[in-house]
Amino acid sequence: MNTWRSASVALTAAALLALTTACGQDQAGDGAEGQNVGNAAPAEGGYGDGYGAEGGTGSGAEAKSAGQLAVWDSKKLGEVVTDSAGFTLYRFDKDTAKPPKSACVGECAETWPVVAAEGAKAAPGVDASLLGSVAREDGTEQLTIAGRPMYRYAADKKPGDAKGQGVGGTWFAAAPDGKKAAPAADGGADAGGAAEGGADDLPGLSTRKDPQLGEVVVDKNGMTVYRFKKDSAWPMKSACTGDCLENWPVVQPVEKNDTEGVLKKGFVVFDRPDGVRQQTIDCWPLYTFSGDKKPGDTNGQGVGGTWYAVSPEGKLVGAAK
Repeated sequence: MNTWRSASVALTAAALLALTTACGQDQAGDGAEGQNVGNAAPAEGGYGDGYGAEGGTGSGAEAKSAGQLAVWDSKKLGEVVTDSAGFTLYRFDKDTAKPPKSACVGECAETWPVVAAEGAKAAPGVDASLLGSVAREDGTEQLTIAGRPMYRYAADKKPGDAKGQGVGGTWFAAAPDGKKAAPAADGGADAGGAAEGGADDLPGLSTRKDPQLGEVVVDKNGMTVYRFKKDSAWPMKSACTGDCLENWPVVQPVEKNDTEGVLKKGFVVFDRPDGVRQQTIDCWPLYTFSGDKKPGDTNGQGVGGTWYAVSPEGKLVGAAK
């Protein structure tokens, strides 16, 4: 028995050492404040609502029915399904429709409260057979549309809000057929703030020479990549939550072989408590800025004294020490 315990402890220590080596513990002095997701202080500029904001439902809370569904014709989003109170319903890219399955559990379900299937009625003119349900791990029957589980967003405060659109590149308003809501002629920038005309031949992450900032990391669209000083790398934690993510969308996971010129050490994916997966460099969470409209923009540089472009090594570019 003692031999087994010793081996178990040794394996655990080895795993921890490997992660420490990957992410490093040499992050002190690089601007991290080490706040945990869910207990993060609001970011400067009024951003950064925590998970489980008003309107959220905890993992044990009773899911609310949508009642009589309706369809809202948004010029920006196209046809969007709402509940009887006019609140937008969303779908999650990590879920599956065949078979129906939800990947949003725990703290994720506080930010994205599930919609109960009971009492839901199809919107006028919409095929009622598209409505269904899926049993969640806690026994809740969640509403599905064409097999897609439905959610609300805790940061939507009034009917007609669609603040969850495009969050993390994985959450989208639902159309009446369960697909992602989209205008009839969808040729604009994506919800994460990437501009039209991005360079299609760029790797998932690469670098460019900025005339003012020097070498900075850019995403596959040529948009500048940023870090938040309130985040930490060891352990990996993000202080950008809720409304903050509308202004600072996360960089989605990128394969190591789909990069050029960036540090591979600590090039890991951060599984956020809201269900979004975020790419890191040297274990620092990465973001883009919705205020950047075209490749080469650096409008996020220095915002609030906490947001800065990222060097190829994952360092803050131009931040005061």
